[in-house]
Amino acid sequence: DKPVPHLALMDCIDSWAADTALDDLRWPHLGNAVHPSSQRLRFKTFPKYLWVQTQRYELAPNWQPVKIEVELDIPDEIDLNKYRGHGPQDGEDVLAEEDEAKTAAAAPAISEAAVGQLMDMGFSMNGCKRALTAVGGSDVESAMTWIFEHNTDPDFNDPLPEGDASGGAAASAAAGASDGADDAMVMSLVASLGCFTIDQVRAALKQTNGAADRAADWLFSHMDDLDAAVASVSASAPESAPKSEATLDDGDGKYRLLGMISHIGKSTASGHYVAHIKKEGKWVIFNDEKVAVSENPPLPHAYLYLFERAAGSS
Repeated sequence: DKPVPHLALMDCIDSWAADTALDDLRWPHLGNAVHPSSQRLRFKTFPKYLWVQTQRYELAPNWQPVKIEVELDIPDEIDLNKYRGHGPQDGEDVLAEEDEAKTAAAAPAISEAAVGQLMDMGFSMNGCKRALTAVGGSDVESAMTWIFEHNTDPDFNDPLPEGDASGGAAASAAAGASDGADDAMVMSLVASLGCFTIDQVRAALKQTNGAADRAADWLFSHMDDLDAAVASVSASAPESAPKSEATLDDGDGKYRLLGMISHIGKSTASGHYVAHIKKEGKWVIFNDEKVAVSENPPLPHAYLYLFERAAGSS
């Protein structure tokens, strides 16, 4: 048997944050000319809870997703402070925004059923919608191929430009007229998160101006007094301006490992997901209705790792 390679989590994060050359980038203010440039990924804020997603699948020569056999060395604590972003630096140019209105007008209608199928494979809602938008809106197989080619793009998990995320500008405008979230998005989040009510998810989407990823972060950040937080959002005037990103929870970049989600199986088409949470120094496994102390938690093999900002970090 081939030896299973080992990687350190911090080495993976270093690779993610390393400068990347953009050889074919065209700059609008230079007449769309190609100019040497690079990009660097950084954190704008450090939330109370941080999910780290690992790339556990790749496309085999037969175009079928297969599991990557690699073991990760996961420390109990990580320090991400050196990855905090500080905005444009001297000598750096900010890339001009694309014409989002033109993009929205040409966006295809996105099949919510197709979004659900892709999310069941473990991909984020925003990533699934980007993939379906790129392949016409409903072709799951083509979307999966697109995902495996683009899941490392820096904007893969970002919300689509306004007008794309719900199947076109008209649908987006209709959803925005109420509370920033259409019913399909609400129900999809309720199903994917699994532990929040419709009213709680709707309030989170309202508070984050309809951004699904930020809504999930808002929910987990207010777990200690969620009912009061939801009541406060629901009582606010509909016409009040949404909070800016500057009000997002932020603190020190030191985190401790709190939980993980792992997949039992050989491919995305089969298997079973289980969760582990660290409580009072012991790992506890949640396998459907079964809850028990885990003697050998699969730390090197998890698909998602949940970190909590370390105690004492502001």
